[in-house]
Amino acid sequence: QVQLVESGGGLVQAGGSLRLSCAASGSIFSLNTMGWFRQVPGKQREFVAIITRDSIANYADSVKGRFTIARDNAKNTVYLQMNSLKLEDTAVYYCYAVSRESYWGQGTQVTVSA
Repeated sequence: QVQLVESGGGLVQAGGSLRLSCAASGSIFSLNTMGWFRQVPGKQREFVAIITRDSIANYADSVKGRFTIARDNAKNTVYLQMNSLKLEDTAVYYCYAVSRESYWGQGTQVTVSA
Protein backbone atom coordinates (compact mmCIF):
# COMPACT_ATOMS: atom_id res chain seq x y z
CA GLN A 1 0.00 0.00 0.00
CA VAL A 2 1.07 3.57 -0.72
CA GLN A 3 0.26 6.71 1.23
CA LEU A 4 0.47 10.16 -0.38
CA VAL A 5 0.43 13.25 1.84
CA GLU A 6 0.14 16.74 0.36
CA SER A 7 1.22 19.97 2.01
CA GLY A 8 1.79 23.61 1.09
CA GLY A 9 -1.72 24.76 0.27
CA GLY A 10 -3.13 28.02 1.53
CA LEU A 11 -4.48 31.41 0.58
CA VAL A 12 -2.49 33.53 -1.85
CA GLN A 13 -3.11 36.76 -3.73
CA ALA A 14 -3.59 36.66 -7.49
CA GLY A 15 -0.23 36.84 -9.20
CA GLY A 16 1.50 35.20 -6.27
CA SER A 17 3.11 31.80 -5.84
CA LEU A 18 2.78 28.62 -3.81
CA ARG A 19 4.71 25.38 -3.78
CA LEU A 20 2.87 22.15 -3.07
CA SER A 21 4.64 19.04 -1.85
CA CYS A 22 3.56 15.41 -1.86
CA ALA A 23 5.49 12.82 0.12
CA ALA A 24 5.01 9.13 -0.65
CA SER A 25 5.44 6.36 1.88
CA GLY A 26 4.70 2.66 2.16
CA SER A 27 5.33 0.21 -0.67
CA ILE A 28 6.74 2.86 -2.98
CA PHE A 29 9.30 0.75 -4.84
CA SER A 30 6.92 0.29 -7.79
CA LEU A 31 5.90 3.96 -8.19
CA ASN A 32 6.58 5.49 -11.58
CA THR A 33 4.50 8.42 -12.82
CA MET A 34 3.35 10.96 -10.24
CA GLY A 35 1.32 14.09 -10.68
CA TRP A 36 -1.28 16.56 -9.59
CA PHE A 37 -4.99 16.93 -10.23
CA ARG A 38 -7.40 19.54 -8.92
CA GLN A 39 -11.10 19.74 -8.19
CA VAL A 40 -13.62 22.46 -7.41
CA PRO A 41 -17.06 21.83 -5.88
CA GLY A 42 -19.57 20.49 -8.39
CA LYS A 43 -16.97 19.70 -11.05
CA GLN A 44 -14.94 16.68 -12.10
CA ARG A 45 -11.38 16.30 -10.96
CA GLU A 46 -9.10 17.65 -13.70
CA PHE A 47 -5.55 16.95 -14.75
CA VAL A 48 -2.88 19.52 -13.88
CA ALA A 49 0.55 17.95 -14.39
CA ILE A 50 2.37 14.63 -14.38
CA ILE A 51 6.03 13.66 -14.24
CA THR A 52 7.78 10.36 -14.92
CA ARG A 53 10.49 8.83 -12.76
CA ASP A 54 12.99 10.24 -15.27
CA SER A 55 11.51 13.75 -14.80
CA ILE A 56 9.69 14.01 -18.13
CA ALA A 57 6.78 16.37 -17.47
CA ASN A 58 3.42 17.06 -19.09
CA TYR A 59 1.04 19.92 -18.24
CA ALA A 60 -2.53 20.94 -18.79
CA ASP A 61 -2.82 23.84 -21.22
CA SER A 62 -4.39 25.98 -18.51
CA VAL A 63 -1.25 25.90 -16.35
CA LYS A 64 1.51 25.56 -18.95
CA GLY A 65 4.13 28.27 -18.49
CA ARG A 66 2.96 29.07 -14.96
CA PHE A 67 3.29 25.79 -13.05
CA THR A 68 6.32 23.54 -12.79
CA ILE A 69 6.27 19.95 -11.58
CA ALA A 70 9.41 18.33 -10.18
CA ARG A 71 10.32 15.29 -8.15
CA ASP A 72 13.04 14.20 -5.77
CA ASN A 73 13.30 10.44 -6.03
CA ALA A 74 15.66 10.23 -3.05
CA LYS A 75 13.00 11.88 -0.88
CA ASN A 76 10.07 10.13 -2.60
CA THR A 77 8.50 13.54 -3.03
CA VAL A 78 6.84 15.38 -5.92
CA TYR A 79 6.41 19.15 -6.01
CA LEU A 80 4.21 21.61 -7.84
CA GLN A 81 5.57 25.14 -8.10
CA MET A 82 2.63 27.42 -8.86
CA ASN A 83 3.48 30.90 -10.15
CA SER A 84 1.35 33.73 -11.52
CA LEU A 85 -1.68 32.29 -9.78
CA LYS A 86 -5.13 33.21 -11.07
CA LEU A 87 -8.52 33.19 -9.38
CA GLU A 88 -9.51 30.18 -11.48
CA ASP A 89 -6.66 28.16 -9.97
CA THR A 90 -8.64 27.95 -6.73
CA ALA A 91 -9.28 24.26 -6.04
CA VAL A 92 -8.39 21.31 -3.89
CA TYR A 93 -5.16 19.90 -5.28
CA TYR A 94 -4.63 16.14 -5.12
CA CYS A 95 -1.39 14.24 -5.46
CA TYR A 96 -1.51 11.21 -7.76
CA ALA A 97 0.78 8.23 -8.24
CA VAL A 98 0.55 5.13 -10.38
CA SER A 99 2.18 1.72 -10.24
CA ARG A 100 0.08 -1.44 -10.48
CA GLU A 101 -2.71 0.71 -9.05
CA SER A 102 -3.56 4.40 -8.80
CA TYR A 103 -3.12 6.24 -5.52
CA TRP A 104 -4.46 9.58 -4.34
CA GLY A 105 -3.54 11.95 -1.55
CA GLN A 106 -6.08 13.56 0.75
CA GLY A 107 -5.94 16.93 -1.02
CA THR A 108 -4.76 20.38 -0.03
CA GLN A 109 -6.79 23.56 -0.51
CA VAL A 110 -5.41 26.36 -2.68
CA THR A 111 -7.37 29.61 -2.63
CA VAL A 112 -6.40 32.54 -4.85
CA SER A 113 -7.87 35.92 -3.97
CA ALA A 114 -7.93 39.27 -5.72
